Parts: sequence; structure tokens; C-alpha cells
Amino acid sequence: GTSSGAQGSNTTSASAHPSTAAVTAVENAAELSFGNEFDSDIQILSNAQVAVILQMSAQNALVRDEELHEVYKKTQKYVERFNTMKNPEKEHQELVDELDNLQGALTTFRKETEDGEEMELHGFEVAALMNLVATDTMVEEAVALIPSLSRFPESAVDEILDLIRSTMIRIVSYGS
Repeated sequence: GTSSGAQGSNTTSASAHPSTAAVTAVENAAELSFGNEFDSDIQILSNAQVAVILQMSAQNALVRDEELHEVYKKTQKYVERFNTMKNPEKEHQELVDELDNLQGALTTFRKETEDGEEMELHGFEVAALMNLVATDTMVEEAVALIPSLSRFPESAVDEILDLIRSTMIRIVSYGS
């Protein structure tokens, strides 16, 4: 950028805007490198999980006669738009249970490599898969959308997609 002040402005802009190279080296989804915030034991939520949480808190706000913040409404609109796992006929708790079970199954999914190393899905991959996968998603498409999955054999990615498909089918079908 252009600098209007003579002294001190470079120091300020350098600390406010870290170099792109430094950010890229730390955060790279294809290499599952996300920086320090993701190193701790956090749970990454899918759009469907966020949608259910926001719907429940919106209902609570309605009961308490509270106004929802504009950011809240925009976030709710966004996650609803991209939420592929929804069924208005199902109870909130049923959806929460299905989504938690799917997240658990994906989080505990393990595949052993030929040299005996055990591979597992990163939390980012779990949420991305839950957000991006449709019932007709093929292995090649999943790997194109989430490049880090390429470290798994195709058969393993297909197993992962089957887990998601079966949950989606249970969610969108009327009975449990």
C-alpha cells in the first residue's frame, strides 16, 4: 500500500498485515495446516450442525421475546442455504443425534496404510465432507473439493462417502 506518514507507518502496517507468504505457510487446507487456533482440542461444526443450533436458539429468543441480531440472521440464512442435511419433519433432537453420530463416525474413521500407518480424518475434513457431500458425490469429486483426501486410497474415500450418504438418506427420509 501507499504510505502517507514518514516514520512508524511501515511498522504498523507490517504488524497489521502479515506477509502473504507467512500466512500461506501456516494455513493450507490441502496440507491440513491451519495455524495455532486449530491445534487445540476444538470441535469444527458443519453447516447443518450450526443451522440446528441457530434454529434452536432462535426459538428460545422468540419465547423470551428477544430480537435477533442482524449478523445472527445473516449467518442463519447462509447455513440454511448451504445445509444439505435437513428435514422439517424431523425433531431437532433427531437431527442433532444424526449429525453428532455422523461426525463421530467420521472422526473415528481409520484406514491403515500398506506400511501399517493409521490414517484418520482431520476435523476440517469431517466438517468439509458434511458440508459438501451430496448423495451422488463421487470419489473424484470429493477429492477435487477436499484435496487432502487424496492421501487416502479411493476405496477408503468411498467408505467415507457411504457413511455420509447413509446418514443423509436417514435424515431426509420421513421415518427414522
